[in-house]
Amino acid sequence: MSTLDKAQELQRLHAAPELLLVVNVWDAITARVVSDVPGTKALATASHGIAASRGYPDGEVIPRDEMIAEVGLIARQTDLPVTADLEGGYGDPGGTVARAIDVGIVGANLEDQMKPLDASVRAVEAAVEAGEKAGVPFALNARTDAFLKAGDRDPEEVITDAIARGKAYLEAGATSFFVPGLLDEAQLTRIVGELGQRKVNIIGIPGSISLEAAQRIGLARVSYGPWSQNTALTALAELAEDVYAGGGLPAGVRKLN
Repeated sequence: MSTLDKAQELQRLHAAPELLLVVNVWDAITARVVSDVPGTKALATASHGIAASRGYPDGEVIPRDEMIAEVGLIARQTDLPVTADLEGGYGDPGGTVARAIDVGIVGANLEDQMKPLDASVRAVEAAVEAGEKAGVPFALNARTDAFLKAGDRDPEEVITDAIARGKAYLEAGATSFFVPGLLDEAQLTRIVGELGQRKVNIIGIPGSISLEAAQRIGLARVSYGPWSQNTALTALAELAEDVYAGGGLPAGVRKLN
């Protein structure tokens, strides 16, 4: 598929009645392995995973050039649509999205990092405009850190703030609204009720609502962020522990590369 075809397909997948599931990848081999799993419809990169694999901490410490090069490498491994985690846009959301489109990316997460709402809306607008200039219906997943950075704020204030930000980002042209954090079904039902069906995305983390519940309340997508890498690293650590204890490869290991 062309970049345009992939962008249109990613938009369709977000709007479809079926919950979109994306297992995040962080390099070429993980992109190929996940792409080959039956049922995979799209790929998502994880900025935390990409940064960690190159020795950087999370939080826009990795140089933008390195991040763009890596998401482009991932996009070249598959015929599926790829959405990239572009953190807060590295100080230039529009330019970062334009560069991502140039290397084959058709969607992105963009964090608000709890900056003032007007600044966050301008960032969303710049990212959307970059897609329009490229002639691509770019699937912008506008993320709020309201829950991740809630601290000791009143829970009602946090969810009210998140809903206001979601409405503003969607009005500014975002395809969907991303609310990472440990939210319960009641909170997510309220957010979906305010923003609409197939407009809200979450991350699967320990303790998250079930996929059945996510489908039932009308979420658009569930991704797994750094937890896919942590799953792989857990298996690696357990292999090392077993080997040092006198064991070896676990039964059922598959040769995937």
